[in-house]
Amino acid sequence: MKTAITELLGIRYPIVQGGMMWVGRAELASAVSNAGGLGILTALTQPTPDALRAEIDRCRGLTDQPFGVNLTVLPSANPPPYADYLQAIIDSGVKIVETAGNCPKEFFDRLKAAGIKILHKCTSVRHALSAQRNGVDIISIDSFECAGHPGEDDVGGLVLIPAAVKALTIPVIASGGIADGYGLAAALVLGAQGVNMGTRFMLTQEAPIHSNIKESVVQGSERDTVVIFRTLKNSGRVFRNEISEQVVAIERRPGGCTFEDVRPLVMGARGRATLESGNVNDGLVWASQAIGLMNDIPTCKDLLERMIGECRKQLAQASLVASA
Repeated sequence: MKTAITELLGIRYPIVQGGMMWVGRAELASAVSNAGGLGILTALTQPTPDALRAEIDRCRGLTDQPFGVNLTVLPSANPPPYADYLQAIIDSGVKIVETAGNCPKEFFDRLKAAGIKILHKCTSVRHALSAQRNGVDIISIDSFECAGHPGEDDVGGLVLIPAAVKALTIPVIASGGIADGYGLAAALVLGAQGVNMGTRFMLTQEAPIHSNIKESVVQGSERDTVVIFRTLKNSGRVFRNEISEQVVAIERRPGGCTFEDVRPLVMGARGRATLESGNVNDGLVWASQAIGLMNDIPTCKDLLERMIGECRKQLAQASLVASA
């Protein structure tokens, strides 16, 4: 299945595994790449830039197919050494990088100088246009249905995807609420050149998290996620569990709340421990509304083959309807 994305990235299928904190490790990234998509390591999952170098080497030992690295730059009182992680990516000879957050133009310039393709994730057309001006190669447009941070505009994919396609001159891939071949077909019809999926790949056999987490999330419906951090202007979508309900309750207190009020519940170390222990109610688990479309935990290979089959069938049916 050839699109502008498969040609640019050298992959068989126009399906990208989005970067996920604590999940985007060599086991998953290599499995996605071996299955024909683009696997992504998450840089900040590794505790140091040197550890990232080692993880890139480990991934190379598991696949001879293209894979990328995600680097998400977010404001923080104690930020990690982003520039050092960037240098580790460049030094390791990685050819594809997914960026997100407030990535400075200087970073884009350094990646481009190293001959690296840049896939930048945005939640609005205005931010996508800015990234295009800064020289990125591909935009991943992330709609309100997504896991993680959907921005503050609350625009769903049915509107956001074609809006981005119409406004941009570089290829667009659709992100947020996509979990199967039906979603891939819809994204292509809306003008995207492929899709970016996080939660669906989190719920695969190769994802390096506890099976209890996978089983709990895959049993959820499209109603079993909740948006938190609304009052903090940093909205995030997570699986509905005891911790997320506590966060929402704190945010609804008269007078609102600050991040310090919820910090003990949402610390990254707590979320990581949850994914590793399997105790689904002990921390935040990021998940998209697409969990309502997931009812199994396949291998990455089986998932991609099924998606491509479903997509081709839907596109063929659409063609028949259009020609009738």
